[in-house]
Amino acid sequence: MSELSHVDDAGHVRMVDVGAKPAVQRRATARAELRLAPETARRLRELPKGDALATAEIAGIMAAKRTSELIPLCHPLPLSHVEVRLLVREEAVEIVASAQTTAQTGVEMEALVAASVAALTVYDMAKAIDPGMSVADVRLLEKTKGGG
Repeated sequence: MSELSHVDDAGHVRMVDVGAKPAVQRRATARAELRLAPETARRLRELPKGDALATAEIAGIMAAKRTSELIPLCHPLPLSHVEVRLLVREEAVEIVASAQTTAQTGVEMEALVAASVAALTVYDMAKAIDPGMSVADVRLLEKTKGGG
């Protein structure tokens, strides 16, 4: 494993200097899962379109746009696209979020924050009926650089 990117040789925390890097099209996709009871999943699936799941999608998009305010050493990025999709399964809600930019650094954190906040938004809306829910398996699925 290579060195930590946000720690200098003396062990001090630092923001990575990307000033000399060219702006390149970048995309990242992340996933999170909200594990819940089958009854909770059923109730989410039965909600009218535009309710809890749409709210979580919007929350994820809004969170991606504010990532640099939440994660101290992230660079603010001009996001060109953010997409958050939720799929209610038997005992979980699967969240997949992608973010895109043309910049000097990647958008992994924006995708991860979008997926996490979308999961937490559903958690918040369903916690009264299912206090045993858990957010799990938050991870980066892929990242690309250049070439569109």
